[in-house]
Amino acid sequence: MDEPIIVGIDIGTTKVCTLVAQHQEPDKLRILGMGLEPSQGIKKGVVVDLAAASQAVVRSIDKAERSSGYEIQNALVSLAGSQVSSVNSRGVVGVSGRMIDSDDVARAVDAARAVAIPHNREIIHVIQRGFNVDGQEGIRMPVGMHGYRLEVETHIITAAAASVENLRQCVGASGVEVSQFVLNPLASGEVVLNETERQMGVIVCDIGGGTTDMAIYIDGDVWHTAVLAVGGNHITSDIAHGLRLSLEQAEEIKLQHGSASQAEVGSQEFFQVNPFGEQQAVQINRQDLALIIEARVEEIFGMVLQEIKRSGYDGLLPAGIVLTGGTSLLPGIKTVAGRVFGVPVRVAKPENLVGMADKLGSPIFSTSVGLLKWAALMSEFGSPAGGKRSPFLPQPSGSFREKLMSFLRRLLP
Repeated sequence: MDEPIIVGIDIGTTKVCTLVAQHQEPDKLRILGMGLEPSQGIKKGVVVDLAAASQAVVRSIDKAERSSGYEIQNALVSLAGSQVSSVNSRGVVGVSGRMIDSDDVARAVDAARAVAIPHNREIIHVIQRGFNVDGQEGIRMPVGMHGYRLEVETHIITAAAASVENLRQCVGASGVEVSQFVLNPLASGEVVLNETERQMGVIVCDIGGGTTDMAIYIDGDVWHTAVLAVGGNHITSDIAHGLRLSLEQAEEIKLQHGSASQAEVGSQEFFQVNPFGEQQAVQINRQDLALIIEARVEEIFGMVLQEIKRSGYDGLLPAGIVLTGGTSLLPGIKTVAGRVFGVPVRVAKPENLVGMADKLGSPIFSTSVGLLKWAALMSEFGSPAGGKRSPFLPQPSGSFREKLMSFLRRLLP
């Protein structure tokens, strides 16, 4: 039987990317179609112009349908923005001294969900962090164990209900239903992290155009998430102000000549620009440009470091920090990150892609591809993931049980 068609729509501040794919074993994605469109009406991850944002999403979905040949009916959609917040919660249920089953786990998670959430907020994810059976801590998955008292620790991610509904309307304008919203750093983490990093303790830092999204993984699970309303567009704005350029010129110069580390740029490297009010081109030293960029990058990483310390997990991250997102392509950014955080740093991009994947092997598309990974897991366990074919459900087996336990532990929506 054919594998299911899965669809992810990454709605960012700078781009809208719709991907249609098939999940292939072992752990590969075949890209069938892609629709890339400049984003409009989105600022810092939030819809500020519903009509413009809807048109951009409709065009992106239309391109993906035409390139793949499939009619998209539902999809997973990325979510970011400073309106996202998270809280940790515990849920406790009685088991009556029998074997714990998945229903007991679900009851415990439901108990954890029963926290005081304001009426204007919507729960996006409830992620299990660990279990406690009769006082015994550190249990990864209690199904099959005997006990009387089951306790679960969860990480609950919420977002402003109005912002979520606006995004839902943008996607719905093209007749596509949102299967689930997925927080950007969780989607990115699916493609840029390996299991060793998850277990040891690592930070995913996805630096996009309008936001910097971060997630802390410890013992294989998500322990903390945050979205900071600062990103690559702020660097562009700084360049435009510092060199008296238009935003379009500043963005082009950032991409062609920019570096996040002034020390890595030669003192005799120059380029020419036409600032406002100047009729002739002016020579600019690349070190002056790097100074502007480095100051803002340091500020972004300083905000991330502050958030890490606020979470209380700053001493539990031996695997360091994994950078992804478009801004992570800036030369010298690893140097600055290593100086600010004092931990190992690497820049990661999506891998194990086949088909129409030549453009997607870049950190720019980590969230887009991560949505497909998430959708593949959903379709494997019977949830709607997108496309026009119904998901193929594998027969229960030992490996299926292990996958199911891992899925419940890490990705419970």
